[in-house]
Parts: sequence; structure tokens; C-alpha cells
Amino acid sequence: MKITKSLFVKSIANPKNLIKDHFSQIAFVGRSNVGKSSLINMLVNNGKLARTSNTPGRTRLVNYFLINDSFYFVDLPGYGFAKASKAMAESWQGLLEPYILQNDMLKCVCVLLDSRHDATEQDKQMISFLVYYNIPFIIIATKCDKFSKAALRPALNKLANSIGVGIGNIYATSSSKKTGKEEVLNRLEQFINE
Repeated sequence: MKITKSLFVKSIANPKNLIKDHFSQIAFVGRSNVGKSSLINMLVNNGKLARTSNTPGRTRLVNYFLINDSFYFVDLPGYGFAKASKAMAESWQGLLEPYILQNDMLKCVCVLLDSRHDATEQDKQMISFLVYYNIPFIIIATKCDKFSKAALRPALNKLANSIGVGIGNIYATSSSKKTGKEEVLNRLEQFINE
């Protein structure tokens, strides 16, 4: 898949305002600071589309980006940010569940995991949630440029073991080096065309 056009549409804070139209949606979810915005920017060739920040917990809304005038990339609130208040964490949860469970146009959820760390309990809960509700998803390992070529495979194996999947089910990416882009886009195209 080649992305030639990307446009920020809107941010949603209230589940009642989630977009419900005829366009397919691909969602991106992961813990705070995992690199969701950077990955989206890499995939669409636009370093300024999704706002990136060094401050964890910046994405607190559901952010819609229209891609090629034909489908959405949707940046979901990050989870697991320690400094978030309980009320704020609950409001994010109140957005995530309706978005995922009441969405006929959701084709795939991209679960982002930091390749440098084991999956967190929240990562595992998210994957279990998607499996339980039979929501299609893929696992994307971010920040893979932090490893040498020799060290990357063992790191991905460790990550795969921590969530109980085979290494072949993990897409290794680096937003700074643009690695994994074609593989991820090709897989997402399959979901959109199903």
C-alpha cells in the first residue's frame, strides 16, 4: 500500500462523538511513550501529522487521520502512564472500550510494544481483551533501531515469549530508520481490503 495523502480530521473526548461513517478504521494502541504518533507519522510519510511528545501520556483523546481519502488511522489514548490521575485513567478507559467494541468499521488494532522491554501487564490485558472479543490485531515492536542486528532477534524472541506469540507474529519497526514500514502497510492493506 502506498500512502499519498493524510489529513488530521478531529480529536474526540466523548464516546458519543466517535466517528461512525463508511470508512474502514485501523487503530493504534499501546502504553504511553511507546511511539504511536511516531509510527503513524512514519507510515504516512509526514513527520508532523500526529503530534509527538517526550512527555508520556500526551495522547488523551481518540485522534482520527483520514488516509488516501478512503480509510482512517486512529490514534487511541496511551495506557499505563504512572502520573495520570485515577479519574483521567478511567476516562481513557471509557473511550477505549466503546471505540473498540462498538465499531463496525474497525478492521484491525495495531498493538505497539517497546522492543526494549517485556510486555507490561497492561499490554497483556489489552491483547487478552482483543482475543476475548475476537478483534483482529497485529503486534508491532517499536524502537528496534536501539539494537544491533545480532541483538534484535533475541530481543524480539523475548518479547514474543512474554505475550505468548511466535516471533513471526511481531512486526519489527523503527520510526527513525523507517524499518518495517512496507511490511506493516502491506499487512494493513490486507485488513482494509477484507
